[in-house]
Amino acid sequence: MQRRNFIRNASLTVAGLALVNKQLAAAFFNQPAFKIKMLTDNIGVFTEKGGTILFYIAKKDVVVVDAQFPDSAQHLIDEIKKKTANPFRLLINTHHHGDHTAGNIAFKDLVPHVLAHANSLTNQKNAAVKSKNEDKQLYPDQTYTDTWSEKIGKEKITLHYFGAGHTNGDSFVHFEHANIVHMGDLLFNRRHPFVDKSAGADMGSWIKVLDKALNTFDKKTQFVCGHSGEGYDIVTAPADLTAFSDYLGNVLKFVEGEIKAGKTKEEVLKTKIIPGTEEWKGDGITRPLEAAYTEITSKMT
Repeated sequence: MQRRNFIRNASLTVAGLALVNKQLAAAFFNQPAFKIKMLTDNIGVFTEKGGTILFYIAKKDVVVVDAQFPDSAQHLIDEIKKKTANPFRLLINTHHHGDHTAGNIAFKDLVPHVLAHANSLTNQKNAAVKSKNEDKQLYPDQTYTDTWSEKIGKEKITLHYFGAGHTNGDSFVHFEHANIVHMGDLLFNRRHPFVDKSAGADMGSWIKVLDKALNTFDKKTQFVCGHSGEGYDIVTAPADLTAFSDYLGNVLKFVEGEIKAGKTKEEVLKTKIIPGTEEWKGDGITRPLEAAYTEITSKMT
């Protein structure tokens, strides 16, 4: 009898564990791929795939900065609709790259205006024509050249263009009351950057752009970057801008030294670590190395 009860109880235990494990597995797979982090009561950041999105839920409106891809943008839209019935008022693009603007199309018929720098609009159109996906675009219908500003709710939102950097059309998007700036891809936090020479990128100018940002915003400003390395946050401080500026300078200095030493482009691209900026590691190092090589050699001819 005892042996029969033991077998029965053991069977129930195994069945119970199987059910628990199944429930845990289901819960795991039902976990959303995205993350939302609130920086203030009404400003948050959304991460899933592609560049970081920032959103602002004002008293009467919603403003979104960048849009990732159509599916992830829809996830954001769905989550915002759970929080508020307020209409979307404005979508801002920090620059034209697809991991920041492909999701614009998800806002079609939801948002009356899309805003970006004039060069960003040109770049987006050129990229769409090249990729033959013009039908999948929602282009900015509003552009600016130097500065744009508007009061929405309690926030004064100001866009600044300080010159060529990651592209020739990158914006700083400043939410002045909260003192939060979305930098898009003007800042890669401990991650090797993409330097889009085909869209007017300039590493030397990029350093000046970051220096101007440090002189424009204050020591308490929170900066939201487009991408970060593993283990690093997408919400950063002024010190991280300085560190990235130093990184860009070290890349240029290193590549120039290699060129003067007679190294070929292929030899330069074999580099694994940039001296002086060892925190930047992992994939993607050839992108800034190649851009720096192109930038430096073009000035030598």
